[in-house]
Amino acid sequence: MHSTMVPLGTSAVDFKLPGVDGKVYSLESFSEKNILVVIFMCNHCPYVKAVLQRLIDLQKETGGVQLVGINSNDAERYPDDSFENMQKTTEKKGINFPYLFDVSQETAKAYSAVCTPDIYVYGPERKLLYRGRIDDNWENEEKVTRRDLQEALDCIAAEQEVSNEQIPAMGCSIKWKEN
Repeated sequence: MHSTMVPLGTSAVDFKLPGVDGKVYSLESFSEKNILVVIFMCNHCPYVKAVLQRLIDLQKETGGVQLVGINSNDAERYPDDSFENMQKTTEKKGINFPYLFDVSQETAKAYSAVCTPDIYVYGPERKLLYRGRIDDNWENEEKVTRRDLQEALDCIAAEQEVSNEQIPAMGCSIKWKEN
C-alpha cells in the first residue's frame, strides 16, 4: 500500500498519546525542535522492520530534528502491536525517539495515514513540507542510491525549498479496527 500524499502545507494535527516511556505526548511536547517527523509505524510490519535502524540512525545523526513514532494498529487482532510489545521492541531495538500508541486510531485518521511506515515532516510552523518514502530501497539499505527523507530534512534545516517531487511511502496497511 502507498501513502495518500496529503497536500503540502497541511497543518500538523494535535494529539495526546501515551508513549512507551510512560509519558503522554502532544505536538507541544516537541515545540523546541524546528523539524518534526511523524512516522506511523508498528512492530510487526516487514517494511518497518527493514527501515527501523535507518530511522534510529537518522534520529541519532540529526540535530534540530525530532522523530516520533505512532502505532495505530488494532492490537487486539494484531497482538504483536500491543503497547507491551511496543515497549519490548523499543528496548530490544534501541528506539531513541518517542514511540506512541494511538489505541483509538483517531490520530492516524486525522493525519490520513494509511500504511506503515507513513512519514510526515513538518517545519517550525508545523506545516507539512515532506511526505513520502525514506529512500529508494526499503528492502536493502546497501542498495540505496537516493535518501529522500534525509534530503528533505537537509533542505528544511538549510531553509531551502523541499522538492515538490515526492515519492509515496510504501508499506503494510494500517490494521483498522472492525466497526
